[in-house]
Amino acid sequence: MDLKKLAPWNWFTKEEEDVGAPVPVRHADSRQPQRYFHGPVGQLHQEMDQLFDNFFRGFGHSPFRPGSLLSDSLNSGMLKPTLDIGASEKEYAISIEVPGVTQKDVKLEIAHNTLTVRGEKKQEKEEKNKDFYRVERSYGSFQRVLSLPEDADQDKVTATFKDGVLAITIPRKPMPAAAVKQIEIK
Repeated sequence: MDLKKLAPWNWFTKEEEDVGAPVPVRHADSRQPQRYFHGPVGQLHQEMDQLFDNFFRGFGHSPFRPGSLLSDSLNSGMLKPTLDIGASEKEYAISIEVPGVTQKDVKLEIAHNTLTVRGEKKQEKEEKNKDFYRVERSYGSFQRVLSLPEDADQDKVTATFKDGVLAITIPRKPMPAAAVKQIEIK
């Protein structure tokens, strides 16, 4: 039984180490300064925050509280495309969603056992005379950094781009069998 098959590879080792500085994200409404209200409106705002914190306290930590994963990702300014990683006996398959990005705006690099996917989601046009009620889409640079396993054949990596999904295939090379030493039990 191969124990390596039971323990999955940590693909995010280098990304978690914060290789490089965060890449800024531009939101359409980020030009407006954030306003802090004082008086009755500010008190109402604080009471609503407290209400949500108390509600989510029963489920663990509030996702909106500073220091939570959700608030950290919202405030970090990092545009991070979602991805799926799978493996078979012959290859690793990685799918990265990059909607609204063209193939020429995506770069794929391998260096020092690290696969880096970076690119930029560009805003097509900016309408100056239009008031937006809600802006949720983000524009700017993105990056994902993946640590490659030992058996990844870095020379035979292939990638395809279709309908906003980058599909990366990394063949697996056979690993040399580890020498097993039998120990006599007395």
